[in-house]
Amino acid sequence: MSSGFGYPEQFEIRPYAGPPLSATVTVPGSKSITNRALVLAALGSYYSECTLTGALRSEDTEVMVDGLTRLGYPIECDWPTIRLKRQQVALVPAKAADLYVANSGTTMRFLTALCALGRGRYRLDGVRRMRERPIEDLLAALRQLGVGAISETGNGCPPVIIESDGFFSSDSVWIRAGVSSQFLSALLMVAPVPASGDPLVIRVLGPPVSEPYVSMTEVMLRRWGIPFSKSEDAEDTCYVFEMEAQAHYGKLSEYAIEPDASAASYFWAASAILGGRVTVSGLTEHSLQGDVRFVDLLHQMGCRVEKCDSGITVHGGALRGIDVDMNDISDTVMTLAAVACFASGPTRIRNVAHIRHKETDRIVALATELRRLGAVVEEFPDGLSITPLPLHGAEVETYNDHRMAMSLALVGLKVPGVVIKNPGCVAKTYPGFWEDLKVLSPES
Repeated sequence: MSSGFGYPEQFEIRPYAGPPLSATVTVPGSKSITNRALVLAALGSYYSECTLTGALRSEDTEVMVDGLTRLGYPIECDWPTIRLKRQQVALVPAKAADLYVANSGTTMRFLTALCALGRGRYRLDGVRRMRERPIEDLLAALRQLGVGAISETGNGCPPVIIESDGFFSSDSVWIRAGVSSQFLSALLMVAPVPASGDPLVIRVLGPPVSEPYVSMTEVMLRRWGIPFSKSEDAEDTCYVFEMEAQAHYGKLSEYAIEPDASAASYFWAASAILGGRVTVSGLTEHSLQGDVRFVDLLHQMGCRVEKCDSGITVHGGALRGIDVDMNDISDTVMTLAAVACFASGPTRIRNVAHIRHKETDRIVALATELRRLGAVVEEFPDGLSITPLPLHGAEVETYNDHRMAMSLALVGLKVPGVVIKNPGCVAKTYPGFWEDLKVLSPES
């Protein structure tokens, strides 16, 4: 990527040794919102120009921009501003493309669905770990709509081949989103364009994981002027969406992307671990992102939380372990696990089996590295429990997973000798993390 950040092979975290912590932090734009906005603005480019402000520049968003460019969309990037210029070739201008998505799940899933609106043949691939991440539930849904959508190796994972004539041959489809909510979000964003002109009915079989991310997609569709209805149906169907056909995506000329709540969680967690106060500006309880509710878990653990229109502040307090279902905010599992190492009593994290299919098996990786630091960790099929013991420094593996690196760094703010291997993996979603962390660790 070209973001200009250089990283050492490993990075030792210096424990915080300053006065009582008192910091106000601004984090970069939301990756999840940026990549959704890019897809919706690209579809709208057939009708009008759209400018995105506050966009996150990271590996995940750069590969999305690169993929859209290869699909023929005229894009001007002056980060954090991105302009999708008008084009009147087709909803997907290119008739063929070979797309590389690195290890960006949103890019793989969203562009797979977008390519189904093209007229031609498209191939999508990524790094070795991406070739282990499931996508068959989305491919199965696209095949129901008459799209040629296959896993090249037949194992239900990328590389993906999409062959389409630009139309959907059915006005109804079912999809499962129990492995990733991104499958449903991808389908929702491209659903309003079936050939028949009739509304497309999407039946979601079983509850989706990480449901707030689906809600995020719904809110953004409405912001782009895409009409749809949502209801509950039979016992085997969680939700039914009815998407209006031939919807006009070009009704929005500018869209502001809010700060990333997952990134904010690391700084809120730091105040829980160190005591003192941290404010993350620009994020409120009305955020589109479900991860903003991470502060409610910190409150349960003993912190004091202040919410206002300009940001959210966490004041550290005496921490206690909690028992919590984190299915809806699973990107913050590792952040909470770092906090749990400093609580009195165990913390049990439940209902997050799907994070085994992320950048790494996050349950196994987290258990392994927290044990390396001295915590007692019990692993379960759907989560883990963490029992605090006196911690010690160690070199910890990150498994090329950005959230492993950023979460384990929090332990080093209080425990000497914590060394993060491959710190450059944070470039996936937060290239400037180590610089921003210096606000909390001024001696590093």
